[in-house]
Amino acid sequence: MARLTIIPDNTKIDFVGQRFTAFAVDGLLVVITILSLWFQGLNLGIDFTGGVVIEAKSDKAINVEAVREKLVAIGFLDPAVQSFGGDKAILIRIKPTASVEANEQAAANKIKTALGTGYTFSRVEAVGPKVSGELLQSGVIATVLGVLMIGVYVAFRFEWQFGLAGMLATGHDVFVAVGLYSVLQFDFNLTSVAALLLLAGYSINDTVVIFDRIRENRRKFKRMPMYELINVSTNVTLSRTFLTSFTTSLSVIPLILFGGDALFGFAATILWGIVIGTYSSIFVASCLLLYLPTIQMGQAKVEAGGVQA
Repeated sequence: MARLTIIPDNTKIDFVGQRFTAFAVDGLLVVITILSLWFQGLNLGIDFTGGVVIEAKSDKAINVEAVREKLVAIGFLDPAVQSFGGDKAILIRIKPTASVEANEQAAANKIKTALGTGYTFSRVEAVGPKVSGELLQSGVIATVLGVLMIGVYVAFRFEWQFGLAGMLATGHDVFVAVGLYSVLQFDFNLTSVAALLLLAGYSINDTVVIFDRIRENRRKFKRMPMYELINVSTNVTLSRTFLTSFTTSLSVIPLILFGGDALFGFAATILWGIVIGTYSSIFVASCLLLYLPTIQMGQAKVEAGGVQA
């Protein structure tokens, strides 16, 4: 039986030669992320802001404006009410106020009573401001430490140059994924932190495969310039990298289409992260080695432009 081939074997693409274009695209994504975070920030979910979130469903079409008026009438100022998954389900978000913070669960019960018996409640969350602040701090620390530990692992597994390049590329992927949350104003909550950590692990996986091939090839071709060594190693692993990303993407797409609003942001971030992670593994992480101190290779030093005995 003939083998299915999507990426031809023995490709000879000059990835290193395209590094400046790749760096420019990366730079543009980083700038967009910074500007978006500066001007509109993140749409922090209840996990990080506190307050009350309720998902309610009804057998009949729900008048969003009527629900909003009911909530205002019982004392909740500026409640966020929106339809999701059709006109028979709504998402209610009450921002933390003095009355809400006094007893979040009582506020949730008050909302349920105001809506009446014609609703079923699939999600009721009430989080205090102290807990939400601690969760936000812990989420940031976990993400930063995750990226740093990835760099430490790669440095220990290979050499410090590989560790630094891998950490920079992975940190870039996570940062750009945060940019997606900011630009599209997805709800940023604890599930989002899980998505970022998952993305970091996936991104470094592809990067390590290319790094491992670079290390293997530099033992075979000790006098090959680093420029060529990176190109050869990336081309050899290209089919594996593409197929891994492609099949992983196929598993995420059903979550986007059928996972509902609760999983949409998570799944979209993972899909975006797969694309960016693959891109950075091929064009960014290995090319960064050209700008770091030379890597020892037995009796030779491999440099960006050639070999020095």
